Amino acid sequence: MSRTTFILIGITYYIIAIVLIIVVLNIINKKERKKYADMIVNLEREKNLIISASILSELNKVEPLVSNSDSKDLYENWQKRFKEIKDIEIPKITDAILEIEELFNEKNFKELKKHIADVEIEICFVKTKANFLLDEIKGITLSEERNRDTITKLKASYREILNCYNTRREEYKIVSSPIELQFENVDKLFSAFEMAMDKNAYQEVGKIVKAIDDIIGNLKIVMEEAPSIILMGKKLIPNKINSVLKTKERMEKEGFNLEYLNIDYNVAEANKKIVDVFQRLNVLNLEDSIFELKTILDFFESSDNDFDKERLAKKIYEDLARTILIKVTKLNKINNELYKKIDDIKFSYDLTNEDVAVIGEIAEELTSIHNKYDEIIELQRSKKSYYAKLGKEMENLNLRLTKTEEKLERALRNIGSLKEDELRAREQLDEIKDILNKAKCQIRGYKLPVVPENYFVELAEASEGIEEIIKVLEKTPISIKELNTRVDTARDLVFKVYNTSKEIVKTAKMAETAIVYGNRYRINKDVDVGLTKAENAFYKGNFKNALENAIVAINIVEPDIHKRLMEEYQ
Repeated sequence: MSRTTFILIGITYYIIAIVLIIVVLNIINKKERKKYADMIVNLEREKNLIISASILSELNKVEPLVSNSDSKDLYENWQKRFKEIKDIEIPKITDAILEIEELFNEKNFKELKKHIADVEIEICFVKTKANFLLDEIKGITLSEERNRDTITKLKASYREILNCYNTRREEYKIVSSPIELQFENVDKLFSAFEMAMDKNAYQEVGKIVKAIDDIIGNLKIVMEEAPSIILMGKKLIPNKINSVLKTKERMEKEGFNLEYLNIDYNVAEANKKIVDVFQRLNVLNLEDSIFELKTILDFFESSDNDFDKERLAKKIYEDLARTILIKVTKLNKINNELYKKIDDIKFSYDLTNEDVAVIGEIAEELTSIHNKYDEIIELQRSKKSYYAKLGKEMENLNLRLTKTEEKLERALRNIGSLKEDELRAREQLDEIKDILNKAKCQIRGYKLPVVPENYFVELAEASEGIEEIIKVLEKTPISIKELNTRVDTARDLVFKVYNTSKEIVKTAKMAETAIVYGNRYRINKDVDVGLTKAENAFYKGNFKNALENAIVAINIVEPDIHKRLMEEYQ
C-alpha cells in the first residue's frame, strides 16, 4: 500500500471523527434544549395555576355574608391581597418567564439555569400566598356548617353533663354554685353564638365556639372527678387522720415514742393541702387534685403499717431485753466457772496459754455487750429513742451475743471439764437410745409383711455406734475428742434408722391404702393387673414399688389419684 493511500485513509478517519463529534454535540444540544424547553413550559403552567377559580368562587360566596364593618374590612383585605397577586405578582413572574425564553433562544444556558431557579422560588412563594388566602376565605365560607356541627356536638355533651348533675345533685352540693354559674355561662355563650351567626360575625363565632368547648371540657372533668375529690377530702382523709391521731395518742400513753413519724406535722400539711384543693375546686380547677388527695390518703394508710412495725419492734425489744440479760448472766457464770478451773484444765489436758486465751476474750466481749445493753435500756427508759431503732439495736446486740455464745461453746468443747462432757455424753446416749427405741416401736407398731433389709443393716450400724460410745465412757481416762466423735456418729446413725423406719411405715401405709382404695376398680383388667403387681411387691417388702404400681393402676380410671391419696393419708 502506497504512502498516498495511507494519507487518504487518515484523512477519511479524521473527517468521520469530526462528523461524529458534530452529531454527538447536536444530540446533546437538542436534549439540553428540550430539557429547558420543558422546564419553561412547566413554569408557565405553574404560574397559571396560582390564580385558581376557587379563590374567585370563594370570594363571591363571601360577598353576601358581609354584614358589618369587621366582615367588610376583612372582605376588602382579601380582595386587595387577591388583586396584588393577580395584578402585581403574576405579571412579575410572566416578565421573568419571558426573560427566560429570550435566554433560551440565545442559548445562554448558564444564565438560563439561574433564572429558572429564581422563578421557581418566586412561583412557590406566590402560590403559598394564594393558598393561604384561599384557606382564610374558606374559613369563613365553610365556618357556618363547621360551627353548626361543632355546636350540635357540644349541646349533646352539655345535655349529658346537665343530666349527670341533676341525677347526682347531692354529690356536687359543695360545688353547686360554681357549677351552676358555669351552666349559666354556657347558656349565654350558646345565645351569643346564635346572635353572632345571624350577624355573620364569623370571627367572633370561632372565639365563642372555643370558649364553649373549653367550659364543657372542664365541666366533664368536674363531673367525673369532683365526687371523688369531695369523698376523699371530706370523709376518707379526715376519718383516716382522726383514726391515726387516736392510735398515736393511745400508743404514746402506752410508752411509745412516735416523734420520728412527724405525724402532727404531716396532719397539718395535709389539712393545708385539702384546704387548697377545695379552694381550687370552688373555681372548678381540679388539676392534680385527685393525685394529691390520693397521695395524702395513701400516706396516712401507710401510718398503720408504721404503728404495726413499732408495736412489733416493741415486742422484739422486750423479748430480746429479757433473753439477752438472762443469756449474758448465764454465759458470765459459765465463763467465770471455767476461768476458776483453768489451772486444773491446763494441767489435765496439757493446754498452753494460747489455748485458754479465748476465755479472757469472751469475758471482754460479755462486758462490752452488757454495757451496750445498759445503754439501750437507758434510752428506752428516758424515751429518747423509738422502738423500731431500739429493737434493731437489740437484734444486733443479740447477734453479737450469739457469736460470743458460740465462741464459749467452742471453748467448752475444747477445754471444758471432763465430767461435764462426760455427763453431757451420757445424757445424749440416753436420748440416742430413746430415739432408737422409737424407731423400733414404729416398725413393730405396724404389721409389715416383710421388714426391708436396709432397716436391719442401719439398725445394726446404729447399735454398734451406741456400743462404741459405751466403750469410750468405760475407759479411764476418757478421751473427750473421741467421745464427741462417737456420740455424733451414733446420733447420725440412729436418726438415719429413725427416718428409715418412719419412711418405711409411711410408704407401707400409703401403699396399703392405695391397694384397698383401688380394689373397687378391679373390674378393669388393666387396673387388676397393676394392683396385683402392687400386692406382690407389698408382700415382698418393696413398699415404694407397690405404691407406684397402685397409683399408676388407679390413675387409669381416676386421674390425679396421688393427690387425693395424700389428702386421705394426711
